[in-house]
Amino acid sequence: MTETLKAIRNVWKIPDLRKRLIYTLVMLFVIRIGAHIPAPFVNAAVVKEILEQQAAGPLGLINMISGGAFENMTIFALGIVPYINASIILQLLQIAIPKIEELAKEGEEGRKKINKYTRYLTVALAALQAWGTTFALRNQNILINPSIWTWIIVIISFVAGTAFLMWVGEQVTEKGIGNGISLIIFVNIVSRLPVAVTSLFSYKDKIVSIVILLILFVLMIAFVVLIQGGERRIPVQYAKRTAGRKVYGGQSTHIPIKVNLAGVIPVIFASSILQFPIMITNFVNPNPTGIWSKILTYINWTHPVGAVLYGLLILFFTFFYSTVSFNPIDVANNMKKNGGFIPGIRPGNPTSEYLTKVVNKITLAGALFLAIIALTPIVLQWIFKMSIGFGGTSLIIVVGVALETVKQIEAQMLMRHYKGFLG
Repeated sequence: MTETLKAIRNVWKIPDLRKRLIYTLVMLFVIRIGAHIPAPFVNAAVVKEILEQQAAGPLGLINMISGGAFENMTIFALGIVPYINASIILQLLQIAIPKIEELAKEGEEGRKKINKYTRYLTVALAALQAWGTTFALRNQNILINPSIWTWIIVIISFVAGTAFLMWVGEQVTEKGIGNGISLIIFVNIVSRLPVAVTSLFSYKDKIVSIVILLILFVLMIAFVVLIQGGERRIPVQYAKRTAGRKVYGGQSTHIPIKVNLAGVIPVIFASSILQFPIMITNFVNPNPTGIWSKILTYINWTHPVGAVLYGLLILFFTFFYSTVSFNPIDVANNMKKNGGFIPGIRPGNPTSEYLTKVVNKITLAGALFLAIIALTPIVLQWIFKMSIGFGGTSLIIVVGVALETVKQIEAQMLMRHYKGFLG
């Protein structure tokens, strides 16, 4: 405990790091203020009623990520989700469009251009999502004094809110500490913790169940920390080569492959696809009947069938995104060009085949990890017959961002010859 306090004190002793931390905290405070500024001409009570019925569903997840801004229909109601979707789309387009792939390999200049395209796409997606949300909720009398001008003003408010969040995220990344976009999501989710805890302790007749859930929650956090930091290190040896009087290479290194290579993206993809029909139906017709009503019941992740589909989709998207983010052929070719090889494996195709096998095994472990964490709260709700306001997706995001931010602070301190923040 004493060492931790000393480490925290050392953080504030470094002027540059202190300045970055203060800037980050101020900007995040501004974000939380904006999450309570209501959008004009919107009746938030309607959305709250819908969310009360769908607290454990997709709308509950959206509200959690937005920090409660969605249920209150504030200017930040859309949150930073359009930016996340735009970033994912640009990453996927690198496979389909060679020009974007070339930009990604051009270094700093290419990254700036991709960031510019991401901003444009974010605004477009935010406008589309704002239009779809207001149009769908229009049937629920969400707009006060509805008219075409009212509609336009509401849409502009939502888009402007998302654009501001995107700008703040980029500023925090540049002038603060940590990834700005991730920290915005982190703060929004953490801000909903008091609501989740209050909801849990409202079950006064189930004290034993609450204690068990809290213990399991702590164990889940430990499990997430273990997996998030887990990686497979593949040894690589570089052969010596002579250029003039200098000798290059000859050193040993490794290729780190994370167990959770895809992060939380597969969970977001899976939940979006599985719950999209439910969201649209809830907005257009809150009380569907007939066969469609039964289908919606089955595909909801709170139903056993929907939970199984949810898990399978997570497995699929984990393998898909891991394939996108790690290309064994490119890695093998780069190693061969630089005179590197994996001990016991021939360079070229044998190396790429070996890497593919290793990545597939690790990806399977990561996919199972994501599925278990995402489905555990749902299963616990079935067992204890209680509403758990904090899902597995939120847990993965919060723990992952916290670990990454602490690592960045650690790196900043070590650069200035201080003992690390982690001890």
